[in-house]
Amino acid sequence: MRRRLFAPEIFVCRLALVSSVFLFVGSSARPADPIPDRLVVLTFDDSALSHYTVAAPLLRDYGFGATFFITEGFDFRTNKQDYMTWEQIAELHRMGFEIGNHTRDHVGINDAAVPRLAEQLDGINEQCRKHGIPQPVTFAWPANATSEKAFAGLRQKGIVFARRGGTPEYPYDKGRGFAYEPGRDHSLLVPSAGDARPDWTMQDLIRAVSQAKDGRVAVLQFHGVPDTAHSWVNSPQQQFEAYMKYLSLNDYTVIALRDLRKYVSIEDDPADPQKIIRERQTAVRNNAAHERAAPKNGVRDQADGTTAVKAK
Repeated sequence: MRRRLFAPEIFVCRLALVSSVFLFVGSSARPADPIPDRLVVLTFDDSALSHYTVAAPLLRDYGFGATFFITEGFDFRTNKQDYMTWEQIAELHRMGFEIGNHTRDHVGINDAAVPRLAEQLDGINEQCRKHGIPQPVTFAWPANATSEKAFAGLRQKGIVFARRGGTPEYPYDKGRGFAYEPGRDHSLLVPSAGDARPDWTMQDLIRAVSQAKDGRVAVLQFHGVPDTAHSWVNSPQQQFEAYMKYLSLNDYTVIALRDLRKYVSIEDDPADPQKIIRERQTAVRNNAAHERAAPKNGVRDQADGTTAVKAK
């Protein structure tokens, strides 16, 4: 398949059409479409300058949607060698991409930090208002901290979906995770199927996106491409370009997190958000034990539903 090119105005119209299916948070309308196989949500964290200079132009060429989660944490306000300006963030919005909330100060929202949630969300919401950006309807949990005590506050601020990382099912440093299963995963604890790292290879991407089937959605988490401020989550530009080419050549549909409203109803959220997480943790432990006992050669199923082949 050839690389698909889109004029900017066609690209914006296409993303606007996808994003217009559900307009109101908490609407009683049911999603119109079943979840297709090969559905990928693309997300970027931490306001890196390369989101504007590298990622956005490439995604526009492919006609891909994406969510850029914005924070003013770290040294965002003074360091414009590594971080975007608000005008550049507004331009991402005008290009048709989603701007999401990642807290004003990159605060990990654990139980103890819940009283700070409103001010942290409002800090980004106010900057969005000043720059002509719609109030975010998606949120990314900073620093791999989560709290069910924050759910009510997130809903009060209009948050429909909140993305977490691949923990606690997998260790943070591996960048692995599970695909989102609507109805089993809570919409405010959407897992990352993959969290790109410097040592990621194409096989890591394939492991993540191959889970996008049978009603599951592969949510990918990137930071800078490259990330010049945080080396431990850096994705080299050439590698990122290869990942996007793979998604295009293999006919993946790539959307922003907000666009899941077309397929997912928050009314289907589970009563116990931790149940599926506990089940996956058990599966990961059992799979690790199986791997230790398995012969050195052969095929084995993995906890995330993919299949690995050991080299002969």
